[in-house]
Amino acid sequence: MKSQLLVLALLAILMAIASAKKVRYDNYKVFKIRTQNLEQQKWIENLASGSKNFNLWHSGKGEVHLMVNPQKLIFLQNYTRSFNMPLDVMVSNVQSLIDAEQTSKAADDLNDFGWTRYYPLSAIETFLDDILAKYPEVTSHIDIGTSFEGRKIRGIKISYKEGNPGIFIESNIHAREWITSATATWLINELLTSEDANVRKLAENHDWYIVPVLNVDGFVYSHETDRMWRKTRQPVEGSNCIGADANRNYNSHWLESGGASTNPCDETYGGAQPFSESEVKGLADYVTSIKERINIFLAFHSYSQFLLTPYGWTKDPPTNFEDLMAVAKAYSDAVLTLPYKTSYTYGTTADLLYFASGAANDWAYSEQDIQLSYTIEFRDTGRYGFILPPIQILPHCEDTLAGLLALVEKADELGYLQLKYT
Repeated sequence: MKSQLLVLALLAILMAIASAKKVRYDNYKVFKIRTQNLEQQKWIENLASGSKNFNLWHSGKGEVHLMVNPQKLIFLQNYTRSFNMPLDVMVSNVQSLIDAEQTSKAADDLNDFGWTRYYPLSAIETFLDDILAKYPEVTSHIDIGTSFEGRKIRGIKISYKEGNPGIFIESNIHAREWITSATATWLINELLTSEDANVRKLAENHDWYIVPVLNVDGFVYSHETDRMWRKTRQPVEGSNCIGADANRNYNSHWLESGGASTNPCDETYGGAQPFSESEVKGLADYVTSIKERINIFLAFHSYSQFLLTPYGWTKDPPTNFEDLMAVAKAYSDAVLTLPYKTSYTYGTTADLLYFASGAANDWAYSEQDIQLSYTIEFRDTGRYGFILPPIQILPHCEDTLAGLLALVEKADELGYLQLKYT
């Protein structure tokens, strides 16, 4: 009995030490600030530029979501009032959401990998190992390369037969967007185990290339130190700030149109040069090597419930804009039919959100000629933001599968699943 009490006491001490190392967000609030024009939107975005007191969660037409240090609350209220920009509280205490997320681990899901909680990188890697061992005839390992901190970046290919069109999924390029890797792992499992006829057709008639966690260093850091971390973890020469926005680091109109920052302390810092981040370079090299086998490129993100098409660096529409919209509409319509009634808006990145250059979907579209390339911004629209409660993982995954079924069907109808290789 005494030995058990000692073990429990040591565990409590270790947990306290680990907790003490973590960044906390007690009484940090997230506000929805309604803006009347692009100039006001930029004013709010600039508050977050290189600041530890303000953090941009979302920026789009007519509203900006901003996380605020409680010490700067009065300043923000006075600032927005002076420019007649109404603001509403979306999250009253960010730390309370983080605490609830961490404590909502279902007892029946602690030992077996599942989708009622969020998992660290080590558990996701074990899941991939188990899948590869259990389904050796239809799965194979994808080696994306090594991160700055020396971690392997792993993916999985699912292929039931030769001669399938390919679908590539990049996930968790932004560290704090945990719902993306949860969805990617669920999708891997569903493609292999579902007995639904439509899912079997989806799985067996397409080759799937899925990278659950691209930004492995940032993802580990978001679990162990700072839940709200977004960027990579590579130091920046001449700056005390760490990391780059990996989704501004692709070599496609890099830093054009104000679509990324040159300030290493900003969340949208584009890096010292295109492909300066080894994670992005590794994925780009892999996709380039198999681009003739990829018909659809999807980048999983959160949050906002958007399907974003190229382009992010210009408001000029891509040449197949109508087809891109038709496929996005199919996804949105299918998701809306489910009981959850999740509504997705679709359009170009630059039109719906903001200019974003050097992004993955633009790179896949423009540089790799993958004509159906989307960024999918998952749940929600701001009530929980990046800290989506684990209870929503499975409903969200069901939304995503319904959307993908419709997206692929429409893509096929429009002729985008013709083989590009022989």
